[in-house]
Amino acid sequence: MPRFFSNKRLIILLVGVIVLVALIAFSLRDRDHSNLPEQVVKDVVGFGQSMFTKPAHFVTGIIENIDTMLNTYEENKRLKERLDAYAATQAELVDVKSDNVKLREIVNKLDDLRAYEPIQSTVISRNPDQWEDKLIVDKGTTDGVEVNMAVITSQGLIGKVVLSNPFTSTVELLSTENINFRVAAMIAGDEEIFGLIEGFDRQSRQLIMKRIDSSFDVKKGMQVTSSGLGGIFPKGILIGEITEVSTDDYGLTKLAYIRPAANFSMLDHVMIAKRSSTIVDGTDGGSSADTEGDDES
Repeated sequence: MPRFFSNKRLIILLVGVIVLVALIAFSLRDRDHSNLPEQVVKDVVGFGQSMFTKPAHFVTGIIENIDTMLNTYEENKRLKERLDAYAATQAELVDVKSDNVKLREIVNKLDDLRAYEPIQSTVISRNPDQWEDKLIVDKGTTDGVEVNMAVITSQGLIGKVVLSNPFTSTVELLSTENINFRVAAMIAGDEEIFGLIEGFDRQSRQLIMKRIDSSFDVKKGMQVTSSGLGGIFPKGILIGEITEVSTDDYGLTKLAYIRPAANFSMLDHVMIAKRSSTIVDGTDGGSSADTEGDDES
């Protein structure tokens, strides 16, 4: 023991540890204020930290400003490129708008040929002597029905109105034997092929399409629709499908046999197509070979 107390260094170390532990325990207590030594230590440490952090923040701010300037430069560069592209797009848009107006004018003309208002009607009479030729429906002039309006079903074209009374109308069918009943028709394909539906073969129960230009390649299975060019029937109404193609007696044009899309024997409900616009020219009306049909006398 005397030797232990004679070692001054050890005693000083031990006392220092005890004092340090006491200070730590004292500083860990819940207090509302710091003592003087703590204040001095904290102020000195805070001053030292500020000496290092302020220059560091200053340098960091400069670097961030430089980075922002570089980003701004790149962004301005991209914006200028977009402005150049925008100017080119605007010029292109002007051309597109001009073309769009022209195309809309063309489309509107085509739509005019197709546009019609359907008038729903019911078949109320069909004379057995004229079963394949005519029928009577329950709509007339009071409903807006007029002579030469096309008559269709959900399957396709069946005929046109040839006589209209206030409350009833007479419809002549495509299967009629009237040689003056014609329909301006078109064969759907890569190119438009025009002709006239003239006649009905009772034996094969098929329509006959004539005056087809012999230079066109007409094949079995092609669809035939109304062309809308005669001014009576709207464009695009299905008529039937080609089953046979041959040449006329003189070999100058082709003729085609068409299986009708609609069933002329079973007709209960039909639609009368009231066209939104009518084409009036020298080919409509009368007994010309290019008309879609003559009015019933």
